[in-house]
Amino acid sequence: MSKEQSITYIAQPGGQLSGEFRVPGDKSISHRSIMLGSLSEGTITISGFLQGEDSLATLKAFRAMGVQISGPDEEGKVVINGVGMHGLRAPHGSLDLGNSGTSMRLLTGLLSSQGFDLTLAGDHSLSSRPMKRVTDPVVQMGAQIESQEKGTAPLKICSNDNTQLKGIDYTLPMASAQVKSCILLAGLYAEGQTCVTEPAPTRDHTERMLQGFGYQLDIQKLDSQKSKICLQGGGKLTACDIDVPSDISSAAFFMVGASISKGSDLTLNHVGINPTRIGIINILKLMGADITLSNEKEVGGEPVADIRIRYAPLKGIHIPEEQVPLAIDEFPAISIAAACAQGQTILTGAEELRVKESDRIQAMVDGMQILGIDCEGTTDGMIINGGSEFTSGTVDSLGDHRIAMSFAMASLCAKGAITIKDCANVNTSFPDFIGLAHSCGLNVTSSNEQEA
Repeated sequence: MSKEQSITYIAQPGGQLSGEFRVPGDKSISHRSIMLGSLSEGTITISGFLQGEDSLATLKAFRAMGVQISGPDEEGKVVINGVGMHGLRAPHGSLDLGNSGTSMRLLTGLLSSQGFDLTLAGDHSLSSRPMKRVTDPVVQMGAQIESQEKGTAPLKICSNDNTQLKGIDYTLPMASAQVKSCILLAGLYAEGQTCVTEPAPTRDHTERMLQGFGYQLDIQKLDSQKSKICLQGGGKLTACDIDVPSDISSAAFFMVGASISKGSDLTLNHVGINPTRIGIINILKLMGADITLSNEKEVGGEPVADIRIRYAPLKGIHIPEEQVPLAIDEFPAISIAAACAQGQTILTGAEELRVKESDRIQAMVDGMQILGIDCEGTTDGMIINGGSEFTSGTVDSLGDHRIAMSFAMASLCAKGAITIKDCANVNTSFPDFIGLAHSCGLNVTSSNEQEA
């Protein structure tokens, strides 16, 4: 029987965060830079590419389809020789996307009309996540996709040489950047116009990067929340270099850690502050956090800034639902901030958290209850009664990198050590999290074991 490595974190109580550094590159932008760069005409250079397992899964998938890609080197430099919109070749065997939901959901659209059969596969966690919300609209466009009985991966995309995809006008049932991106990427190969209407703002990295590669989009603001994004199929992508900002989702753990630990004063450099991603900043400020931005500029169409966070007492709030899509990946960390805040924090409108790498609502509630926090889960969020210190205890991250890193930050306000199980997947988004955390004052170590 094969053995897999199991990693456990042990986070000692107390401490404060200080220093100045840069967290790894943005995962969302790293994925898309490989996808669109591979389909462009010309050679592109990517700087600051995230060398985590998720984004490397995307890179390996395009190599398997015949794209020449060199790197990444130690600095995160990647060079891609683009093959154009119709230059991909059938891979030998399935494309193994590991734990990366972004890879699978976006590639479902992008590869739905390539003229060859292929299978998108992943690990046990990815194979349990819902995929019908991306396969259903792409099938409406004319793609032939076979999934498992419950609509999960592996996904088999069948060649449709004789049937070109047809553009559709699709309204998202819930705000999701991955579903929006999947449909737009399928629309690149569709006859006519493809439009996606989103009920609330979601991250717009796909739209920004498509425009950066010279693809024309029509983006209409329908009201304060709704937008409609349209494109015509049959265009081309022109190569351009990409500088990947630091990932605000990775910065979020340190933003929360510095906000809750007395005496902290931390600066995170060159962080992406895309307006569709700054929910973490907005929510923490509403809770009373001391956060300032400086050195703001735009790099490759993406706004970046240095973010300084100093300790400040936090208060519980009812999180505005319009902020939820802007911070959907950051709620495990925000939950820790809420537990340390005075008063009650209520999260609603976040049902998507139940279908991430884990059921993040239940995982955080279970873990916080083990550590002595008064909280409960709801259908679409949670209620957290803050103001208590975390107790010592053992929590299970369920293989979810964001759960693991969030509970590591909880140790800053804990009475005793917190043991966090099943942390191997932290490498999917944050290589060397332990080393960087140590460098700024978090006392967390890891132990490796072999499990049958």
